[in-house]
Amino acid sequence: MSFFLTPRFFLAIGVLITGFVVAFFLPWLLGPLRIMLGMFIVLALLDALLLYAPAKNKAAPVFARRVMGEKLTNGSENDIQIYLENRYRFPIQTEVIDEIPHQFQRRDVLFKMAVKPGKTQIITYQLRPTKRGEYQFGTVNIYVASPLGLVCRRFRYGHDTMVPVYPSFLQMRQYELLAIHNRLTEVGVKRIRRVGHSLEFEQIRPYVPGDDPRSINWKATARRAGTGAADSLVVNHYQDERAQQVYCLIDKGRVMRMPFEGLSLLDYAINATLVVSNIALLKHDKAGLLTFSNRPGATLAADRRPGHLLKLLEILYRQKTKYLETDFELLYATVRARVRQRSLLLLFTNFETLQGMQRQLPYLRRMAKDHLLLVVFFENTELREYLDAPAATTEDVYNQTIAEKFAQEKRQIVLELQRYGIYSLLTAPKELTVNTINKYLEFKARGLI
Repeated sequence: MSFFLTPRFFLAIGVLITGFVVAFFLPWLLGPLRIMLGMFIVLALLDALLLYAPAKNKAAPVFARRVMGEKLTNGSENDIQIYLENRYRFPIQTEVIDEIPHQFQRRDVLFKMAVKPGKTQIITYQLRPTKRGEYQFGTVNIYVASPLGLVCRRFRYGHDTMVPVYPSFLQMRQYELLAIHNRLTEVGVKRIRRVGHSLEFEQIRPYVPGDDPRSINWKATARRAGTGAADSLVVNHYQDERAQQVYCLIDKGRVMRMPFEGLSLLDYAINATLVVSNIALLKHDKAGLLTFSNRPGATLAADRRPGHLLKLLEILYRQKTKYLETDFELLYATVRARVRQRSLLLLFTNFETLQGMQRQLPYLRRMAKDHLLLVVFFENTELREYLDAPAATTEDVYNQTIAEKFAQEKRQIVLELQRYGIYSLLTAPKELTVNTINKYLEFKARGLI
């Protein structure tokens, strides 16, 4: 059914009914009311005729289409556009309702606007998915009314469309562009002061003012002086070490189910893994992946060949959280079997208590013995907001005291890991990507990998 009556129609009917009721007591109003009723019926028929009159070229008098990417990005705002074209010869009032996937649980995707004849309007809105997977879009419904506004006609365009939601590749592209133009500081990535030289020698080049005098190659300078060459001073030029392996180890156990701002810790870790892996590839390192829970998960050997990032993206898209306890002994065995070369291991997990971390400490120490291990776990930001709020009652004081105990345990975990020479990063989920990149660049600058 495409024919509908508008609120204006029912308002006019209500006025006429009220008038006829009054005319029962004032008979002289009956004649004018009959004329008004006749005019109303004529206007309603004329309105319907305007909306349903066939077009000369047999094209639909209103056209609409939804435009969006083939993939949506998880945890980011995705632009959705609707193009609406008016082919009538008169201006129209429209209500546009887009049937968005049920995962968003939104009932406010309704837009009202006027469109002039022969013109096109563009509607833009944003959707922020918080789970990876398949999202089903329905049709675009347009309810059109003429300037009379007594009836409206519905048009439906499009069909059911499945769109996959992938890890945040929009965030990855943002960091990639900033890295290419050396503007990562704009998103919080710190400039790391290099201590000494990296270990990879690139070439010998002529000395220019501003070069570190300690990098002068005196033997090569003496040979050039012996040949009588002008500007005989030459310096050693170094570059960042390349082809180092960077593995992201993602915990898929129940501790990663905790949501913050609608996004689970697992999805925060997946988004950060994608960005950090891309930065590592831009730095000419090799990026790899290993997921785990109570059993081994997906594994991708470290590499930097073309297409490697797409493989990584497809694997991350399919990862789901398990509801069981994570087996760190199995993780250690998997790392020992799969990662033979010394590598940087970025372990994304979560420890809520010091005792929970100490149970896994023997396996972390064994991995740190063979590799450079960074344990990344999460600060409870909602707990921090509760602690920062003023206590209004005695019960609030008791609750904040218990909450402070949990916050203190997080800091104790950091100190305990440092005690055994294991690097750690305690971060808010929202700042995970930036802080992890900072740690990676710091390790590169210090030549630890």
